[in-house]
Amino acid sequence: MYILENITMHEFRQYLRKTKTIVFPFGTIEEHGRHLPLNTDSLIIQEILKRVAKKKKFFLAPLMYYGVCTTTRDHPGTISIAPETLRRLSHDLITEAYKKGLRNFLLISGHGGSLHISAMKETAEELIYTYKGIKIAVLSPYDVLWKELSGIAETPNDSHAGELETSIMLFLAPGLVKGRSPEEYPKIPKPFTVRDKVKHWPGGVWGNPTKASVEKGEKAVALIVDKIAGIIGEAER
Repeated sequence: MYILENITMHEFRQYLRKTKTIVFPFGTIEEHGRHLPLNTDSLIIQEILKRVAKKKKFFLAPLMYYGVCTTTRDHPGTISIAPETLRRLSHDLITEAYKKGLRNFLLISGHGGSLHISAMKETAEELIYTYKGIKIAVLSPYDVLWKELSGIAETPNDSHAGELETSIMLFLAPGLVKGRSPEEYPKIPKPFTVRDKVKHWPGGVWGNPTKASVEKGEKAVALIVDKIAGIIGEAER
């Protein structure tokens, strides 16, 4: 792993001979119940990429701490950005990195919000027709490994700040896990979009954190690390 902000321009030229791949990690500052920190999405993806770096060589860009948060945007602590902001940022990051000789771009998000991922995918769809020899992957580990990760969790339809995410945090940063929030699920009346989301989802948890364990977190992290390493390998081939 070549940490982009820590290398010199001379080192950049040298490392570019070894890899044309750059990973842009995206997280959030977003509520994760009463028991997980606001940087949960950011911390998880950073720690996972450190482990991927032991398997693959790639440029690692600085983490983007802010993302598009919809259902959680009104909860205490969440700081969201607009989809257009994320589209513009993704566009400029890929464009500038392409000019510097990089050709494989992975936008990997610790946050799996639909509008968040969609914003980056829209940018990818535009740029794939703009530049020759470019490869772009936009993914959240929770999307590409939904079936496998669901097999680890006991809670059906487990999601935000629930059993699995709490398990991963117990494995990666146990000191930041402050007890457990009670089991909860959002009660937003589908298919409507509501203004007062906190009213319909007061605790900000989707699942059952009380079933979390270090062992489940370790299994989940191993799956995600192998998957991302595999995608990097595909891009370089």
